[in-house]
Amino acid sequence: MNLTDMRAVVRRDLHDEDSENYRWTDDELNRHIAHTVKEFSEYIPYEQKATKATASGSREVDIATITDRVVVAAVEYPVDEFPKRYQPFSLWGDTLTLLGNEVPDGSNAYIYYGKLHTLDAGGSTIPTQFEDLIAIGAGGYAAVEWAVYAVNRVNVGGTVTPKEFLDWGNQKLRYFRQELRRLGRRNRVRVSSLYKPYYPIVSKSTDYGP
Repeated sequence: MNLTDMRAVVRRDLHDEDSENYRWTDDELNRHIAHTVKEFSEYIPYEQKATKATASGSREVDIATITDRVVVAAVEYPVDEFPKRYQPFSLWGDTLTLLGNEVPDGSNAYIYYGKLHTLDAGGSTIPTQFEDLIAIGAGGYAAVEWAVYAVNRVNVGGTVTPKEFLDWGNQKLRYFRQELRRLGRRNRVRVSSLYKPYYPIVSKSTDYGP
């Protein structure tokens, strides 16, 4: 699905399909779709893998060229071993620091990360099963925006129309955000299974003594 297709779905949900009398312009709907895609990406980012060279004797890896980054999920170093060797790491700005026992020797590391999704004229990186969710979110934002704009303005649809749009939009946004939280929790469980946490879990019930 590309941006034109998504915009058509959103218009259908909003009952705004009269091309001679659109309530929302294409640019307005594009803005709401982009907002929704960005919010979706924060919970379900586009999964990517980058190969970055290390510097011999240095634990720091520059990842400034990994753009539109939402999260770094794991770092594999050394690479291509079985089982895979994932390293604990810290991230500050564009500098990733390896915290494990392995000191880089200049060979490559694999960076597993999530980035912002794209949805434009050329296509989309959003999985098909989530396209309806994007449409719901974009429609909700559009309805709320129009309702706020229409308050205290002359409206041929009657004074109740802005409130109906506001209620409908807020209902759609509540569902959209509930689904994002649910999907985000599921995604975190899967990502955390890639590697063992660096810091051990401190027992809250065992007294190990002085």
